[in-house]
Amino acid sequence: MSHVFPRHSKVMPPIADHGDGIYLIDTEGKKYLDGSGGAAVSCLGHSDPDVIQAVKTQVDKLAFAHTGFLSSAPAERLADRLIAHAPDGIDRVYFVSGGSEAVESALKLSRQYMIETGQPKRTKFISRKQSYHGNTLGALGTGGNEWRREPFSPVMVSASHISPCYEYRLRKDGETQEDYGLRAANELEAELLRQGPETVIAFLAEPVVGATTGAVPAVPGYFKRIREICDQYGILLILDEVMCGMGRTGTLFACEQDGVRPDLITIAKGLGAGYQPIGAMLCSAQIYEAIEHGSGFFQHGHTYVGHPVACAAGDAVVKKLTDGGLVVRSAQMGEALMTALTDAFGQHPHIGDIRGRGMFRGLEIVQDRETKTPFDPDKRIAAKVKAAAMANGLICYPMAGTIDGQRGDHVLLAPPFIITEDQIGELVDKLSKSFAEVL
Repeated sequence: MSHVFPRHSKVMPPIADHGDGIYLIDTEGKKYLDGSGGAAVSCLGHSDPDVIQAVKTQVDKLAFAHTGFLSSAPAERLADRLIAHAPDGIDRVYFVSGGSEAVESALKLSRQYMIETGQPKRTKFISRKQSYHGNTLGALGTGGNEWRREPFSPVMVSASHISPCYEYRLRKDGETQEDYGLRAANELEAELLRQGPETVIAFLAEPVVGATTGAVPAVPGYFKRIREICDQYGILLILDEVMCGMGRTGTLFACEQDGVRPDLITIAKGLGAGYQPIGAMLCSAQIYEAIEHGSGFFQHGHTYVGHPVACAAGDAVVKKLTDGGLVVRSAQMGEALMTALTDAFGQHPHIGDIRGRGMFRGLEIVQDRETKTPFDPDKRIAAKVKAAAMANGLICYPMAGTIDGQRGDHVLLAPPFIITEDQIGELVDKLSKSFAEVL
């Protein structure tokens, strides 16, 4: 009998034994193609020798040093490497252990920035419906994933929410992408005016929405208008790239493709590629200088901030993504994946939309393709697809509640960047078999 507290007490998962490239093998010898990189984590696969060696080397030299007393060479190297590739104006890196901590850090720094700059009345955040920013109470409260929020809503400090930029569902007939993007972005201005712009700290959004709606990118021009509104009303723009960042969408930072510079960025998942738990919050020089020339102290902290072994792993990962060309490969193989998905499911009667960027793709499942009608939630389509895929040797990321937290199903795919064209074929074949069994 296991004493591990599982994610679901009525589902006992297989026990992973070892990894080999894009595959995981359980203790029974069954092999699974990791088609979602876990939760968009394993961008380098499960047996990268360079990252493994970096971890071993660092453990031999220094396992831990608390940042209340000392920094470390791996943290300094990784911060330099990230800033060298970050959007203009981003100047500082605050390391944490995962995505929720990164978002929590961004929220608290944003609030402290307003205090340090003489704007203490700014106390509110705005984000989007059908978004997800983490599972701590602060991150969950600002997110718009209704299913995850509901049990904890009485004890959360909540944000207000505007509509997502969700072209498949919300763009009107006859409306251009640009017109729709402008209309969607202008909801932020309307909400600011409703709340009182002088009371709002920041707007928080995923450049490409991940688990909640399944790899939904913004339409052209959307984030440029968002940036204009933020600047006009003096609020900060926080972009959550925990899932879509670190090369996943075909550029190191997802926001590069939207031509926008945020004030703060959160990253995790692909930063450590699963070899160590690590995340980071990056901020602009302007925000850092407000703290530096003010109180001088960010009133925040976690025990494992800047953990040397985690930073050594992250540095090896980012070096492979950039110097090693794997971000470029993500973009190239992402197009191959999209082509394969379109060929296999572009006319499927129960696949309404295939979307995403790079190695971050989503398929929205519908009962009726013409009307976009979703399946009844009681049919538990996402759960059944996940179970069928696992039985067929494929790990993918199906989710329910795609449309509004209750209705709709999708499958998220985020395979390692090292995947080959033959392995893309294997992924699509196993997904096709799973769909046939469920749909």
